[in-house]
Amino acid sequence: MDFFYTLLISFSIVFFSELGDKTQLLVLSFSTKDKAKNILIGVALGTFFSHGMAILFGSKLGSLENDTFRFYLQIFTYCSFLLFGFLGFLPKKEDSSVSTKSSFLNKLSCIKLNYVFMVALAIFVGEFGDKTFLASLGLGLQYPNYKLSLIFGSILGMVLSNCLALFFGKFLSKKLDSTFINIFSNILFLIFGSIGLFSLLP
Repeated sequence: MDFFYTLLISFSIVFFSELGDKTQLLVLSFSTKDKAKNILIGVALGTFFSHGMAILFGSKLGSLENDTFRFYLQIFTYCSFLLFGFLGFLPKKEDSSVSTKSSFLNKLSCIKLNYVFMVALAIFVGEFGDKTFLASLGLGLQYPNYKLSLIFGSILGMVLSNCLALFFGKFLSKKLDSTFINIFSNILFLIFGSIGLFSLLP
């Protein structure tokens, strides 16, 4: 049961956080240059390396045999989830680092190479340091014994969200309000963070 629970948490956070994100816009730009199947394989590979690295590193820290250290790591993890949730409700202001990363990703999409590799590289760069990347790190800390389910959940979340973008992009942009999706994503972070903190109470 814990396997599916951790998979669901990882999937939910990644899936809803990626809806309407810059990664989807990048995937849409690649979709005019190669088959959807190849684009999604690239998304899966990029997610495996970026989120997988975060989860494995977090799991390594989380499996340390020091109860006090693990306790404070868990507090840090859940507080970071709450922080992501609260920050998501604040008005967004484009900073130079984000715009630089976006322009770099756009340049990547224009290079004429193997597009599976290019999408994987773009996803890796785009996700590195992103809130879903940090959330994967936190999940690895909290559930060090469920690395496979966390990695599989994050890959599934990324592939499905980008699959929706590829096949239903125009329809979704008209029917789904990006503000609502953002609010729902932030609420998920708040819920998981709150549940985690309450679970640490004696």
